[in-house]
Amino acid sequence: MNGKMNGNRMMTGARALWSAAALLCLLLAFVAILPGQASAQSSVRLDPVQTQSPTGGAVPGDVLGVTSDADYWRAVRGGVNGNVSIPDKKAGTLIQSEGEAWRSLRNGPLSLYASWAMLATIVLLALFYAIRGRVRIGAGPSTQTITRFKAMERFGHWMLAISFVVLGLTGLNVLYGRYVLKPLIGDGAFAFITQMGKYLHNYLAFAFMAGLLMVFVMWVKHNLPDRTDVKWVLQGGGLFSSKYHPPAKKFNAGQKVIFWLVIVGGVSLSVSGWALMFPFTTHFFAGTFGKINMIFGTELPAALSVLQEQQLNSLWHSIMAIFMVCVIMAHIYIGSIGMEGAFDAMGTGEVDLNWAKEHHSIWVDEEQSKTQKAPSGGASPQPAE
Repeated sequence: MNGKMNGNRMMTGARALWSAAALLCLLLAFVAILPGQASAQSSVRLDPVQTQSPTGGAVPGDVLGVTSDADYWRAVRGGVNGNVSIPDKKAGTLIQSEGEAWRSLRNGPLSLYASWAMLATIVLLALFYAIRGRVRIGAGPSTQTITRFKAMERFGHWMLAISFVVLGLTGLNVLYGRYVLKPLIGDGAFAFITQMGKYLHNYLAFAFMAGLLMVFVMWVKHNLPDRTDVKWVLQGGGLFSSKYHPPAKKFNAGQKVIFWLVIVGGVSLSVSGWALMFPFTTHFFAGTFGKINMIFGTELPAALSVLQEQQLNSLWHSIMAIFMVCVIMAHIYIGSIGMEGAFDAMGTGEVDLNWAKEHHSIWVDEEQSKTQKAPSGGASPQPAE
């Protein structure tokens, strides 16, 4: 029976990893299209006489002329820039074919694989709960508590968490709302919700970035890897044992992985989101591709138009957002129904002393040693209310 359950977990996990890999492959496939498009923009030069009329002749007396209409429109489709009298020179590009590729990827494989990744995460968590059940306090609740997180730490965490939830819901509405929500509530209500969601998404992005910075500054020193993490990983964090949990400091190896995934993923979301909020002002992908080419000798397109930059930003932002949603769903699970006593850490800041000793024994010893040296310290065990 255990072998079958483990097999189910491995299969579900494999599907989730496969979906994430597929999303990254989609972005790489889109990038692969760009070199040809960029070269078309830089190499095609239409003769002014030949481009006076796509159907008229360039030679008097010859109705069709000496130019090929197919060549003309192929050049237009390739992104050849014309001359415009208005300040926005981007309007000189009549057709931008990468837009068609972007739309096909976003509305097709990207949306499909993203839904699979989220569904696989939910199924995996449900299977784990069905097999393992809730991680209980082995010794049972005690009559004492210990301060786990101070008010400022909880403030930074909740600002980051609440803003991310709102950003995630409004972003998912952009990706799936017209297919899921619109048929249920109608066009008018959907239009209003989507418009309000756009405002929330744009403005709460700054709260997300502020919370991300706060969390990083407050906790980075506690999330650096050390040798205690090796033992924690080798013993599976005690998640599969009801009596024994490996020793850990303030954050165990699993929490450290979540921390760095949130920081790296959050920074990536913030950078790509910034580029989308202030379009045509950044060249993050061109600069990144140029550095990769210089370091690894690759041939990624380092000369990208502003529209190509925006399309890549949009795809990358969606991929990273789905990845972060999956990570945060696992974090929410283990911090709520998945583990007894875990929510108190961010709820009141005070955790059960037995819980703390079982999951973070090294940290408890350090805090209690501080209390013995300074009796007025705020981390001493307190009677549970």
